[in-house]
Amino acid sequence: GAPGGDRAGGWGGDYDADVGCGGYGGLTKALVLESKGVSDVVKASEWRGRGGAGCPAGMKWSFLPPPDGERRYLAVNADESEPGTFKDRVIMEGDPHMMLEGMALASYAIGAEVAYLYIRGEFVLCIERLETALDEAYRKGYLGRDILGSGFNLDIHMHLGAGAYICGEETAMLESIEGRRGEPKLQPQHGRAACR
Repeated sequence: GAPGGDRAGGWGGDYDADVGCGGYGGLTKALVLESKGVSDVVKASEWRGRGGAGCPAGMKWSFLPPPDGERRYLAVNADESEPGTFKDRVIMEGDPHMMLEGMALASYAIGAEVAYLYIRGEFVLCIERLETALDEAYRKGYLGRDILGSGFNLDIHMHLGAGAYICGEETAMLESIEGRRGEPKLQPQHGRAACR
C-alpha cells in the first residue's frame, strides 16, 4: 500500500494526539527510501488525489522530468471555491497534521524543498489549526532542515486567497501566490489525458 500512518481517530487537538493515531508514520517510513522509491510505491498503490480528475498521485508525480538541480516547488490548492465543497476543509479542521504530512510526502517524492498551501482566507478555523500544526511540525522535526536526520529539507508557507473561484485552476492559483491577479494562463497538457 501507499506510505501512510494508521490513523484511526482524528486530530484531537495537538501533535501528540495525531502521532498517537499514526501521524507522521508514513513520512518516517518514506524518508528511508529514495524519493523515486516513494513515487513507485504510491504509483503501484493507485492512491488517487481528491481533486476533480481523481488522478493517481504517483502517475501525476511521474509527469515531472527528472530533477536537474533547479529548485522545485509543491503547490497545494485548498481554497475550495466550488459551492458545497468541503473535503479539504474537513481534513484541515479535523487533522491538519495529515495535510502537512501529505505535503511532506509529495514534496519528498518530487524533490521539492519549498511548498505552498493556498487556502481561502475565510477558513479562519482551518488557518488557526494549520498554524498550530505547522509550529508543532517544525518543533518536532517533521518540517524544516534535515527532517528526521534524513538530509531532506522542507519549508511550508501558507498563502491566504480571497476565495476567488477562478483560483481553483492551477495557473490562476500560481498567479495569486506570486502576488498577481488570479487569472488562468495557457499551458501545455502535460499528461492530463492519462488521468482521465
